[in-house]
Amino acid sequence: MQVAFFAPLKAPTHPVPSGDRQMARNLMALLGAQGAGVILASELRTRDGSGDAANQRRLTEDADTEIARLDATLPEDTALWVTYHNYYKAPDLLGPRIARQRGIPYVLIESSRARKRLTGPWASFAAAAEAASDAAAVIFYPTAHDRETLDRDRPPGQVLAHLPPFLSAPDLPPPGRPVPGRLLAAGMMRPGDKMASYRLIAETLPALAHPDWHLQIAGDGPARDAVRTLFAPFGERVRFLGQLDRTGLDTAYAQADLFLWPGVNEAFGMVYLEAQSFGVPVVAQDRPGVRDVVARTCPPVVSGPAGLAMRCDWLLEDPARRQAASLLARRTISDHHLHPAAARAFWDVVAPLVKGTP
Repeated sequence: MQVAFFAPLKAPTHPVPSGDRQMARNLMALLGAQGAGVILASELRTRDGSGDAANQRRLTEDADTEIARLDATLPEDTALWVTYHNYYKAPDLLGPRIARQRGIPYVLIESSRARKRLTGPWASFAAAAEAASDAAAVIFYPTAHDRETLDRDRPPGQVLAHLPPFLSAPDLPPPGRPVPGRLLAAGMMRPGDKMASYRLIAETLPALAHPDWHLQIAGDGPARDAVRTLFAPFGERVRFLGQLDRTGLDTAYAQADLFLWPGVNEAFGMVYLEAQSFGVPVVAQDRPGVRDVVARTCPPVVSGPAGLAMRCDWLLEDPARRQAASLLARRTISDHHLHPAAARAFWDVVAPLVKGTP
């Protein structure tokens, strides 16, 4: 049996690292957990970030070309189509049509409903995203916040199921050996929400009472100069690590005392799972999505640099408190966010729909 996989926002082969790319890679591993072959059906990226109707027409034409190619080349034993992250700026323009032509189940993981976008610059893409959501036999939602509109607008017979974000590993890594006072931040350096998180960190640092803090920042991107300017006033207390590979990032996690990332408009954030797997307590804003993946170690931070600084100090000033938070973080990941639990959650729902599965 073959499973076709598609990620219209960012393919798992995309050269730029991100949480979306990592989650796509994790999902491909999950799909093969019961011995199925997994095919990356297409690397087409359908994202239109500016609401450009002409660009949307071009991407729709590209999708038509891809559908013709897939109709001729997709193996005959393809028994399931799975798409990750369908929404109005990057709709799945392939899966519903191929699944309908082949008569196979169509499954979505992390799909957003946004009917208010059915008018305006993304109208055609919003309609395509809604049509994809309507076509799915099953939609898996990663956080509780995602379920509300999916439940409100789902067609009769559609199954909604929870699939918590997960790491593609069977076990936790060895616990880290944190350097006292070391904060770590990790995120793409680009305008918008990521830059807003970096700005909040820069506003948080002067409010820290702990005397020995120092910050490492892992990441790169088009806004690197602006990010460096934000942190220039802190001199050698802030060190830029650049874009790290998997080994380098794991080393950074293992040496961090706290992971500080506000999470402005994060859907959930793979970096939170990665940091906690090493036992690094997370300091983040209390937001939908983020609260689903961050272990609760103290009263939540509502917003703002003062609250973030208070939470950092609360953990840094008491090694026993920080250690308890570390153990809770690892237990949270072990219980809810590793590959084996995710594979069971997925296949328990999908296997009955697919011919040739146990």
